[in-house]
Parts: sequence; structure tokens; C-alpha cells
Amino acid sequence: MNSRATAPLVELRRIRKAFAGVVALDDCQFSLLPGEVHALMGENGAGKSTLMKVLAGVYQPDAGQILLDGRAVSLPSPRAAQALGIGIIHQELNLMNHLSAAQNIFIGREPVRKFGKFGKFGLLLDEAALNAQAQALFERMHLPLDPRTPVGDLTVARQQMVEIAKALSFESRVLIMDEPTAALNNAEIAELFRLIRQLQARGVGIVYISHKMDELQQISSRVTVMRDGRYIATLPTAGTAMATIIGMMVGRQIDDSPREIPDTQAQPVALQVQGLSRGQAVKGVSFTLRRGEILGLAGLMGAGRTELARLVFGADQRDAGQIQVFGRAVDIRSPSDAVALGIGYLSEDRKHFGLATGLDVQTNIVLAHLRRFANGAGWLDDAAVRRTAQGYVEQLDIRTPTIAQPVRLLSGGNQQKIVIAKWLLRDCDILFFDEPTRGIDIGAKNEIYKLLQALADQGKAIVMISSELPEILRLSHRILVMCEGRLTGELSAAEATQEKIMQLATQRESLVTP
Repeated sequence: MNSRATAPLVELRRIRKAFAGVVALDDCQFSLLPGEVHALMGENGAGKSTLMKVLAGVYQPDAGQILLDGRAVSLPSPRAAQALGIGIIHQELNLMNHLSAAQNIFIGREPVRKFGKFGKFGLLLDEAALNAQAQALFERMHLPLDPRTPVGDLTVARQQMVEIAKALSFESRVLIMDEPTAALNNAEIAELFRLIRQLQARGVGIVYISHKMDELQQISSRVTVMRDGRYIATLPTAGTAMATIIGMMVGRQIDDSPREIPDTQAQPVALQVQGLSRGQAVKGVSFTLRRGEILGLAGLMGAGRTELARLVFGADQRDAGQIQVFGRAVDIRSPSDAVALGIGYLSEDRKHFGLATGLDVQTNIVLAHLRRFANGAGWLDDAAVRRTAQGYVEQLDIRTPTIAQPVRLLSGGNQQKIVIAKWLLRDCDILFFDEPTRGIDIGAKNEIYKLLQALADQGKAIVMISSELPEILRLSHRILVMCEGRLTGELSAAEATQEKIMQLATQRESLVTP
């Protein structure tokens, strides 16, 4: 390989960026070779996304240089970056569900029909040309997708492909992928990896941000580690132990040893569900949950786990079934009914259902319990709100410059802790945690694990829905497995293995009720 072939496609040198006096990036560096998948790793809040937004023209650096093909460039806007072949696919997909795939890809750049004596006027959208251009892109990607399909009708994986097609429509030579597999199953991840390898073969350089260690070993050739807004090291993926990378990420030892699971069978039943059903999503599910227990709920995507939690919480209406809370039959018709009974639900989609991202930290923490802070005249006691919020920030180690910081500016792990703080303040006895560590780093995961264990030790009854089998095995006292809306089995902590869980998760015919 000659020097030209191995010369960096992109280089970031001594990048610094601060927001309102808070330093987000300090003396950071990064390089990307043509045809390389370069993993960027670090805890939530380490500065990964901020550094990539500098490269994508979203943020302007306070200091440092950006080089493209060895030449210093200025990227004053995302459009300027796109014009130079730099595309970014954000963790939160940026698509309009009511528009077609083709319309999303070429929004603002649609081909128009020319008319008038010299073709001067172009006021009508050329739908046929638009769809043909999108179809050509899909064929290049070997993606069997009708460009006329509304994006809202596509799976998350296919929406991800539309985002990639949109980036490629700018002839991107650099593609930044921020947590691209956070909501994908194994088959969809394999499809994404196939596409990534095609792009590599064409010389596209890919920056891959993920917290999933196994993925990085499969897809990347180098790993750059960041911590607290600083560059730590760049290492070859092959031959580097994951424990080494994790140690660089967190700067401390992570305790991932299995814990001793206490027996909770003598504890009172907090929640009993019998024959809960809703259409084809949930079919006659029954289970019990005891005080002090973490009940793992496993299954493949579409198994009905989230739908089951939403039925218990009253977010969706059940067709059949009964619910008892501490031995008393209850009729939960809305989330407010569930909250009044001491049931909390932490949604897998914290941005849409767990947080008011436009509001600050303290408001989000007290949002579910505002009456507690109202004085006799009905006004909020601001001092009490601040004291309470600050207490939870310290208790849960929520990393924020101030409790007045807008939640949208915090990392995913810290946002998750704010949702947990909200339900801790309600002092719920029964808690549903739906994918509690999705999209957060290994250090923040460990803190969430400790918190769940502490809550169980306090007598809280917890249902934990997770797609990560090591997480289910590590934390659960018992494990229930679902497949296609049915409960297919129950495993004790002692007998559970990944193989047994997967057997039950793919058991499509039989129904085993605990």
C-alpha cells in the first residue's frame, strides 16, 4: 500500500470546544483512513458526539484544525460539511414519517419539471425523477426498498438505511454513525454490517460510535478512546483486549463479577397478573412479582415485552385479564391510575416518553410529583424543588454543570438517571425498567446495575425488560421469556443460561405459564 493510500482522509488536531464556560472537548485528536471503520469509544459525556458534530459542521470549534485530504478546511455548517463529502447519521433518526423514502433523501434538493420558453421555470416536483434517483441509490446499496414507501411504514432498520442513503446522496466520503444499532436486532445488524463493508470497499471512511464491544471487534480496524472530553489513545482493534479499552474509557476498575442472588420466595407478592391480553401483541400472559425481586423479561424484538409493560401501566387498554397489587384487585385504565397505585414505568424511549427534553434537570426530576412542592396558594416552592433536585443529582451522580441545565444537553446515561430520579421521588413500590441501559456506556451501565440492586434490597419490586442477555442473567432473580406475545417459559437465576433463554425466545408454538 503506497503512502497516498494510507494518508488520512480526515484529521482533527487539538480540537477544543466549550459551552457556556463548560469545556466539552480539550485538545482532542482523531484521524480516519480511506475505507476504514474507526470506532470512537468513551463513556456518555466523554465528548464523542460533540467531536463528531464538529467534524459534521454542527458545532464550530473554539480552537484546533480540521484537515481533509491533508488540507485545512472550514466547516461553518452541516451543508458545508456535506458539500465536502462528510455525512453524519445521528443516534436519533432525523426523518419525516409522513414523507416517502425518496422525499426524505432529497428534501430541499428535489428535481423539478422545467417549463416555459427556455425552461426557465421549475415549479413542479418531478416525482418520477425523484423516485428514479432514490431507486438508483438503493440499487447501489443492494437495498430492496420501494422509494415511494412512507418512512413511517418502515422498520427502524430500514429507516436507518434511508438515513445512510441520504448521506450517500451527497457523495459522502466520510460517514459518521452514532449508535447505529441501538434499536436493531441481530438480523438487522447483519444487514447494516453488509452495507458498511460495501462502503468500505468503495473507499468510504466510517466513524463508528457504539457501546457494544462485540460489534466493534467485528467491524472496526482501530479504536480511539475518549474520556472527560479528552483524547486518551488510539489502538488497533485486533489484539487489544476489551478490558484494556474499558479501563481507558472509565479510568477505574469496573466490577462485573456475578452477584449472589438472594431468595425472594418468602416475600409478599407485590404484583399479580392473570391472563393479560391485547390483540396479537400480548396473549394471555400471567406472572407474579414479589417485593425485593428483579424479574427479568427476555425475548426477541416484537415478542411483546414492552406491550405487556404498557398494559400493566395503563398506557394501552387490555382486551382481557386481571391485575392485583399487593393482593387487591385493581382496574388500571391510565398511567395516572398506575402511578396512584405506586407503579412506575421507565420507557425504552426516554426522549419521547420519559423526559421533557426542552426543560431543565430540576423540572424533569419533580415533574411526576409537582403537588408535593405546591404551597397553600398553589405556587411551587422553588427552594424545595432545588433542594430535592440537587439531592438526587448527588445521590445518583448525575453529571450536569447545574440543575438548570436543559436535559437535551446531557449524555444518555445522565438522562436515564434523571428518569430514575423522577420515579424514586414518587417512591413507587413497583417499577418497570424497559431497556434501562440502551445507548449508555459501560461505566453508566454499572451504576444503573448498582442502583437496581439497591432498589431491590430496599424492597422495591422490579420488572426489567432487556435485550442484552448478560444483563438479564446478571441482575435477575427469575427470568420470564416471551415469544410472539406469549409467555414461553420461566427460569430461575440458578438454571438460566443464554442458550436456554434463546430456546424459549424462539419457541413459537407451546405456551408455558409459571
